[in-house]
Amino acid sequence: MTWSSLDSWIIVIGFLAAAACSLPGCYLVLRRMSLMGDAISHAVLPGLAIAFLLTSSRASWPMFLGAVVTGVLTAVLTQGIQRLGRVEATAALGIVFTTLFALGLILLRLAADKVDLDPDCVLYGAIELTPLDVVSIGSIDLPRAAIVNGLMLVLNTLFIIIFYKELKVSSFDPQLATTLGINAELIHLMLMGMVAATVVAAFESVGSILVIAMIVVPGAVGYLLTDRLGLMLILSVVVAAGCAVLGYLGARAAGTVTAGMMAVVAGGIFLLALLAGPRYGIISSALTNLQLSVRIAQQDVLAMLYRVEELTQRGAMATGRVREALNLSPFMGYFTLGGLQRRGMVAQRGAEYWLTNLGRIEARGMVRTHRLWESYLARVLKMPLDHVHLSAERLEHATDRDLQRRLSERLGSPATDPHGRKIPPENL
Repeated sequence: MTWSSLDSWIIVIGFLAAAACSLPGCYLVLRRMSLMGDAISHAVLPGLAIAFLLTSSRASWPMFLGAVVTGVLTAVLTQGIQRLGRVEATAALGIVFTTLFALGLILLRLAADKVDLDPDCVLYGAIELTPLDVVSIGSIDLPRAAIVNGLMLVLNTLFIIIFYKELKVSSFDPQLATTLGINAELIHLMLMGMVAATVVAAFESVGSILVIAMIVVPGAVGYLLTDRLGLMLILSVVVAAGCAVLGYLGARAAGTVTAGMMAVVAGGIFLLALLAGPRYGIISSALTNLQLSVRIAQQDVLAMLYRVEELTQRGAMATGRVREALNLSPFMGYFTLGGLQRRGMVAQRGAEYWLTNLGRIEARGMVRTHRLWESYLARVLKMPLDHVHLSAERLEHATDRDLQRRLSERLGSPATDPHGRKIPPENL
């Protein structure tokens, strides 16, 4: 299949629509109001229908005005029901948007009999046809959808730049925003108006149903990949670009609807970020938890061998007893004991494990920390002696050398713990 300018324009329009939706979508994700994008995309239908009924035309400004009014009305009604009706936010939102959506469908049906209106186009979009509707600017013909969505992207970008601080503070802490003199309610309503206008701008490109994916998914992906708001906004635009390009190429290869494939690609990108994100991804989180569990288990093994050495002057334990004493599965035992061997902390002689000199130094520090914590819990916090061991066992794994020294100084460098056992000297 040959590539034409129409194909390029479809990708450009898809990107502009997705990017315009992704920017306000980031703030909806941060405010835990992602469903608000869904609600507004449905609730603007009454505004559109009323604009059609009043003007008998599809002029852009009446559509935008009706959408913005109903979008802000959705936010106001939701907050009012939540406060006055004492219901949770999601329930209030569900009541408002389903009611307005149903009203919008009824009005759309009435409007469809009087004006040239295709409700399916509003709901599902027709991005493949948008390059054919052009507007002449001088000697240049540009698709109207590219102009509308491009203008919306510029307006959203300017809005975020101008009110970046206010949006950031009110999104993370509305109470702090009020304390700083920022009108959090006004910022919220302005954001809802921006979402409503963006939804209408994207109607003909991806439709009111699929625009939800563009509002929620890019921001959600950015949220999974970074903790910085600025980078999150940039990543959301990058994801929007990926959805547009890969969505169109996938639709062209499969012979299906572009807008639908864009939503599928968005879901695939989110799944990839959820699984393989470098910090919050499921795989990376699982690996981090495994590393932490192995580290704690290794420290427990070293401390246990040190205590055995104190009692028997031999310091050796059979492999099976080590795993049984610490309740290690074969899987964890492999990583724990194998890792200690590779680090030169323990040596295996026959069926037994022994502390090496390097391991003994590490183990002495762990036992010292444990017994200092037992002393602190018993003498300073007056905790019963039969309760200090488990608490100290948890605290020892999160104690660095500086805190160990501060504990020793606070206790006056004790020689023994509350049970009368010698506290090992500090590792030099």
